Amino acid sequence: MNSINIKRRGLMLILSAPSGTGKTTLANYVIENDSHISLSISCTTRKKRPNEIDGVHYYFINYDEFKKRIENEEFLEYAEIFGEFYGTPKKQVLKKLDKGEDVLFDIDWQGHRQLSAIARADVTSVFLLPPSKKELLERLELRNQDKPKTIEQRMLRSDEEISHWHEYDYIIINRDLDHSIEKLMSILRSERLRKERRIGLNDFVGTLIHEKFVKSKVI
Repeated sequence: MNSINIKRRGLMLILSAPSGTGKTTLANYVIENDSHISLSISCTTRKKRPNEIDGVHYYFINYDEFKKRIENEEFLEYAEIFGEFYGTPKKQVLKKLDKGEDVLFDIDWQGHRQLSAIARADVTSVFLLPPSKKELLERLELRNQDKPKTIEQRMLRSDEEISHWHEYDYIIINRDLDHSIEKLMSILRSERLRKERRIGLNDFVGTLIHEKFVKSKVI
């Protein structure tokens, strides 16, 4: 038997970081280069940006619809960030995990706490740190996505986000993108091999133990 045939439960790979740390770049690399993981698409009440596609980057819904889904317990986790709500649809994620597929989450520490509270065994979490506040500010300014006031808010909020670093399984200081990618992919490969997730191991080992073999002839 080959280990790739052993049934495995999928994992939830959580990436969290202050805005501008490089989280989206790392997440995109993982999704584009690993066919066994997909990005969790969140619902949000915020307005769609010009380069975003509904159903691809987010599910854009209004406030009333979001509140209704909270009441119906349709989210694995949800949080309010800068006055807008973000939430992870439950049904799609659990279906993928049962099929042995992994799901990547680009969420903050609040979402990480909620997911860990209800599904700790399925969670692998990574927190990204910037090499310095100076470089974090430069990255926010260079990406040219936000107004100066919003950039200031993100910088002020970064201290609160960073203060939760110790709640995560792994920490990557994103000094060099290639090195950070290498570390993240190593974490993903290792976590897939955890015996707790390889739910087909019991059957494999049972078969292995009871497998008959023929003694070789001694010449």
